[in-house]
Amino acid sequence: MDLLTNINWNMLLTITIDVLENGFAWALVALGVYLSFRIINVPDLTVDGTLTLGAAATARLLVGGVSPLLATLAGTAAGMLGGLMTGLLHTRLKIQPLLAGILTMTFLYSVNLRVMGRANIALINVDTIVPNGSKYGTLLLFAAVAIFLKVLIDLFLKTDLGLALRATGNNEQMVRTFGVSSDSMKVLGLVLSNGMVGLGGSMLAQYSGFADAQMGIGTVVIGLASVILGEIVFGSRSVFRATLAVVLGSILYRAIYAMALRSWLNASDMKMVTAILVILALSTTRIKNLVRA
Repeated sequence: MDLLTNINWNMLLTITIDVLENGFAWALVALGVYLSFRIINVPDLTVDGTLTLGAAATARLLVGGVSPLLATLAGTAAGMLGGLMTGLLHTRLKIQPLLAGILTMTFLYSVNLRVMGRANIALINVDTIVPNGSKYGTLLLFAAVAIFLKVLIDLFLKTDLGLALRATGNNEQMVRTFGVSSDSMKVLGLVLSNGMVGLGGSMLAQYSGFADAQMGIGTVVIGLASVILGEIVFGSRSVFRATLAVVLGSILYRAIYAMALRSWLNASDMKMVTAILVILALSTTRIKNLVRA
């Protein structure tokens, strides 16, 4: 009985660490999605392509012998370029943001294959920034990066530039009356957002040990699920609380994901589960009103 109890506790600890690692890693992506969807109010689908682009650029550089830190920074920069493309398509060519994101995402699929040279790159026996050999090292790294990025966003959004970015999402016409270019703010927001997603893709590739051309599919839905779950459970009355809710929402989502996988569901069902979670989260207010009526 004692042996069985120890095995259960060990299993629980392993699952908990795995949930936290994945939660903090995906929090980088969720923070990027939060910046585009909540701060500048742009439904950006570019993230499905820039997550893969960040992973692809990092993986290609790592197998080429580039240092993990530089490769990670390159993955972040690659994501920023993807966001820049969407921003310019929207603001300069006046393409609707949703369509601009779809066009960039489609464009990046071919770019990602070009960057990797094939459909996937394995990172086995390659030095990465992720200390996979340490039991808690990976968790501490992802937690530190996610918290650092969260604090950085909080501080930035309190600056004059950050306030202009927030004002653009709240009331674009009002911002223009104060002489601020709303187009420039949108481009900046999309660049920063996709840079975070590119960083997330870079870290996830190094964590999982591979980069794949299909790994970005569903990124926007996963990011939205984390954002919305966090807002509903933890609240979003201030920027500090909202960004904290995004990080905690990402962990909560991964916990739900892990429990679903260990039930009767298959891995192929998880996209469906994610979509259902987002639908329920978005419909919470409507459901409450119907119940009260």
